[in-house]
Amino acid sequence: MSAENSSIHEHANRGWIVTFAGLGINLALGVLYTWSMFKGAIEKDFGWPKADLNGPYSLCCLVFAFAMIVAGRCQDKIGPRATASLGGVFVAAGMILISTTTSYAVWMVGFGLLVGLGLGFGYSSATPPALKWFPPSKTGLIAGLVVAGFGLAPVYLAPTSEYLLGHYGVLRSMMIFGVAFLVIVVGLAQLLMNPPQGYVAAGSVPGAKPAAAGSSPAEAVRTPQFWILWLIYLIGAGAGLMVISSISGMAKKSMGGQAFVAVAVMAVGNAGGRVLAGVLSDKIGRRWTLMLVLVLQAVLMFAAIPVTGSKDTGALLIVLVAALIGANYGANLSLFPSFAKDLWGLKSFGMNYGFLFTAWGVGGYMLSQLQQKLTAASGGSFTSSFQTAGGLLLLGAALTLLIKPRPVAH
Repeated sequence: MSAENSSIHEHANRGWIVTFAGLGINLALGVLYTWSMFKGAIEKDFGWPKADLNGPYSLCCLVFAFAMIVAGRCQDKIGPRATASLGGVFVAAGMILISTTTSYAVWMVGFGLLVGLGLGFGYSSATPPALKWFPPSKTGLIAGLVVAGFGLAPVYLAPTSEYLLGHYGVLRSMMIFGVAFLVIVVGLAQLLMNPPQGYVAAGSVPGAKPAAAGSSPAEAVRTPQFWILWLIYLIGAGAGLMVISSISGMAKKSMGGQAFVAVAVMAVGNAGGRVLAGVLSDKIGRRWTLMLVLVLQAVLMFAAIPVTGSKDTGALLIVLVAALIGANYGANLSLFPSFAKDLWGLKSFGMNYGFLFTAWGVGGYMLSQLQQKLTAASGGSFTSSFQTAGGLLLLGAALTLLIKPRPVAH
């Protein structure tokens, strides 16, 4: 093997190591999904008012989304290894802090602020270094693989949380999670690295720009493309987050103790949707893939109305709808970082995607609040929530026609 071929092979291996280290970090950061598993025990043991139960979780989502901007800048300036390590430390500090008390205020600081910051720092530094090792023709695949970890997390977190809760209670379980995530995230962070200066991935088109090229955040946010994508992201992610919790609640009514199966299958769908949408977008383009995802999700929202409205709905149908909604929601999380790389390059990718990712936080917060109000106003029915989500998703699909994509280089 020639020295040149040996170097290409070594770079390819390094790229896959970075990719799977990022996936592993996101698997750990899926601790966000433990909230629904612990909420019942918190209500029972801590005595918090029902209206306050989602407070730390809602704050965590908002902090996570906006921390992506600061964390993205850190990732761009000091590198992914240090940024992801900081994320692990923040998450661990937050989990360990809340393991010492039942105080609502301390949980808002520990889970809402510190864990939210940790998620932002860890998540923002997992995808950029992986993308830099591969040619544009693999952008969707690599982005999908890295972020699949976050979606897949409930598959192991659901049974793990159930076991820990049954044996150790809420507070000690949080301590165990905190220590475990410190070791896992900081450990895997050491495997993250950017390619050398001037590196151009094997398989790139002749004359391709080095991985360090691209637009600054100031340039990116001044483009109409950014704000069109931001609004579509708000709709696509927000609509998914708006109903995922409803599907879980419905599964419990119909499936009883087997409801965790629906949660796990939805998680597999969520992770699978991220990879499949990424691969499909490499083949047919980001815009057409995004339009397809939004239209399918709208159809699922309208189809979910009779599914949730009937008491005789079979478990298999519930699981199927949950998996498909999870897959379409998950697709957003690989398509939008791919759009960010295509349109604005990798020079300031962390911060550019950080600004774009605020749409996820705003959409999740606004539309989940709207869903609660609509459900309460209709006596517990989810019909108006599904109708609203379906209408918004069709609007998002129409907005994709305004995106002017750059051709994906092969």
